[in-house]
Amino acid sequence: MTTVPSCGTQLMHLLHAYGVDTVFGMPGVHTLEAYRGIEAAGIRHVGIRHEQGAGFMADGYARISGRPGVCLLISGPGVTNAATPIGQAYSDSQPMLVLSSVAATEDLGMGRGRLHEITDQARVTEPLTAFSAVAHSPAQLRELVARAFAIFASQRPRPVHISIPLDVLKMPDPEAPRRRQVPALPQPDPAAVEAAAGLLRGARRPLIIAGGGGIGAAAEIVALAEAIGAAVVPTIAAKGVIPDSHPLALEATLERPQTQAFVETADVVLAIGTELAEPDLWREGPLALGGRLIRIDLDPAALTREYDVDVPILGDARATVAAIRAALGPTEPGRGFHGTGEIAAQRARERATLTPLERKHVAVLEALRRALPPEGVVFADMTQIVYTGYCYYPCPAPKRWIFPAGYGTLGFALPAAIGGQIAAPGQPTVALVGDGGFLFTLQELGTAVEQKLPLAVVLWNNDSLAQIRDGMTARGIPTIGVNQRNPDYLKLAEAFGCRTARPEGLAAFERSLSEAFATDGPTVIELREDAPFLP
Repeated sequence: MTTVPSCGTQLMHLLHAYGVDTVFGMPGVHTLEAYRGIEAAGIRHVGIRHEQGAGFMADGYARISGRPGVCLLISGPGVTNAATPIGQAYSDSQPMLVLSSVAATEDLGMGRGRLHEITDQARVTEPLTAFSAVAHSPAQLRELVARAFAIFASQRPRPVHISIPLDVLKMPDPEAPRRRQVPALPQPDPAAVEAAAGLLRGARRPLIIAGGGGIGAAAEIVALAEAIGAAVVPTIAAKGVIPDSHPLALEATLERPQTQAFVETADVVLAIGTELAEPDLWREGPLALGGRLIRIDLDPAALTREYDVDVPILGDARATVAAIRAALGPTEPGRGFHGTGEIAAQRARERATLTPLERKHVAVLEALRRALPPEGVVFADMTQIVYTGYCYYPCPAPKRWIFPAGYGTLGFALPAAIGGQIAAPGQPTVALVGDGGFLFTLQELGTAVEQKLPLAVVLWNNDSLAQIRDGMTARGIPTIGVNQRNPDYLKLAEAFGCRTARPEGLAAFERSLSEAFATDGPTVIELREDAPFLP
């Protein structure tokens, strides 16, 4: 006698048909039916300590792999615990599929006090997702999963949350799971491409602002910049889209007043896959532009927001930039900023404004860069050394410096780094954290130990929420709630089974990092801001 598989079991096989190989989650009484099919579907389950960790791991997995990260959560507290990483992925345009249980169909919206009940769970995540919906049958679940993967493939990628009622998870589902075809990314309008090429053809001081939406077009952006001699300023989300060592690169310093003044001197600005939003600029009001503006984006709203755009182009960044380069035809050598020395001088002016603390940060970041192989990646948290690093950490390629720029979430780096290293086994990976943010998700060290990840966790410890403390001091506000009493982080790490180090110099720091990358498990390396060996 053949048993018809349940909807929950078939869901795992459906995910496998869409290329999902990993799910992050914590089993609960409401998701057991979904767990029934995980092993048979050939999907790896990564157990977490808190649902926030599952969301951040799925985010990190997506950022490194380019494929949707998937997390499996219980209804109610599982969903609300994961709301923060869902918001981060939404803000930073990351593909994440959040699957959760929800109350049985007859209990939806009734407020009967059922376990884990939210009267309208889909509305909780609706503002944080491309869409949040309830699947009322196995057929609806297949339809919603197909819709999610269509969005991931063809639009600005953002999280999707699908809630599955308890009775639906148990329903028999005899239909064989299969992947539906998904649409391709939109291609640019040829007339808009020609208009953009015309502006760039006549530009004498062209400048490219590359955002996170341009990461997949890195080679094309560099080729276009070299053809027209354009200065390139990546946003934080696009750090490395042009190597920081490239003579046309201005580093990710768009928030710095000197760089903003330089941008104003450009006669044509090409903005690629960026909202030009507050976390990119840290200024009141839009960026001042002295020339014409071309924008390329997958999001129609971004093409009309805040700025008057001379040439808006809706389309995939890679295809659009390549089309503009082709439309330009041959270009004369030495045009634009080629050979002028202006970009090198501008970078020198930027570095001349560094504070003593920022210079200390730079010394540590350069040591980190020396110890990390070229393919290594840094997942960075919200902490002062990182705020220096997103400008001045030497980055050779995209997806080598990853920071929660938009939503600005404390606790991101550790679990996101775990997800990233699971996506790319063997890739040397660093989680760069501050003492305050580390406590938000420190428990996920347990996951890193279980998974035997050679992860280096670099802890920058100044015994405070220093950025907020300094802001209070500058405004004459009492420093309330920012000078916390910290635990002994290394003892905590050892209790989880991690290796630890407290190096006494930058050379020792580099050795600690190299040893961490060769170890069968995570290493927590503590650096104190007041260490006497730091410059």
